[in-house]
Amino acid sequence: MGKVISMTGFGRGEARGAQGSWTVELRAVNHRYLDIGLKLPRRFMGWEERIKKEIGASHVRGRVDAYITFSDEGAAASRLKTDLQLAREYLACLEEIAETLALPGKPDLAMLASYRDIITPIDEEMGAELLEELWDSFREALGAALDECRKMRQSEGERLAADLLARLHSFQSTVAAVEHSLPGIITNREATLKERLDILLAGVDIDPMRLAQEVAILVDKSDVTEEIVRLHSHIEQFQTFLGLDEPVGRRLDFLVQELLREVNTVASKISNAETAHMTVAMKNDLEKIREQVQNLE
Repeated sequence: MGKVISMTGFGRGEARGAQGSWTVELRAVNHRYLDIGLKLPRRFMGWEERIKKEIGASHVRGRVDAYITFSDEGAAASRLKTDLQLAREYLACLEEIAETLALPGKPDLAMLASYRDIITPIDEEMGAELLEELWDSFREALGAALDECRKMRQSEGERLAADLLARLHSFQSTVAAVEHSLPGIITNREATLKERLDILLAGVDIDPMRLAQEVAILVDKSDVTEEIVRLHSHIEQFQTFLGLDEPVGRRLDFLVQELLREVNTVASKISNAETAHMTVAMKNDLEKIREQVQNLE
């Protein structure tokens, strides 16, 4: 069996460099296409496309959310700055308001601190050389998260593949049962048609050869040999795809649709109670298979 991979997984990676340490968390869930969401510090927003390219190399489809944090422990510089001149102007304005309106109390530090433009974060612009140096340590953390996430996806993929094979075997057994009963169904269908025609055409002069031809045509419309052959072919392809070491979710999803189409044709051609029960069982197996295939990459 190949390494079928699930789209669902979690991974965490950490790395430390000369400038600080990184933590990367990945959460991957089902999605029809590849959709990557990033949450990273503002000063590293320029990396967005590079990060998505790294993630895209490991994920073919699914919703992947990456949560990235950076702690620059070695930085000694302050992260905040004050605008003292603006603070003086605010204070003068507040004192003037208090005096003019005869308000009790005096403006204090807490009141001044409510004006956010007095104390503001330092705009941390990083040079290209420093960003490139940080990228190496970040990529190490991202790689560790991707590896852990992939291991979890592979583990779940193995369980899904085993479940799919079991359900496919159940489906295949029912197809074989329909195939085995087909000669009897055709014989009974032919006998039933002849009985009905004998009753309807009682006393009517008709060429026996012509009657036999018409019966044969009606019986042929109930023959599902071609559909059974295609079902076996699709089942074989399904098993082959499960043995590949590459993403096969979309191909398996397509095969499930084709299998369901053939089963519906069989159900419509054979108006037989026993076969109807078997086609319902096949549809039930296919629905469960489809649900599991939706989890595969």
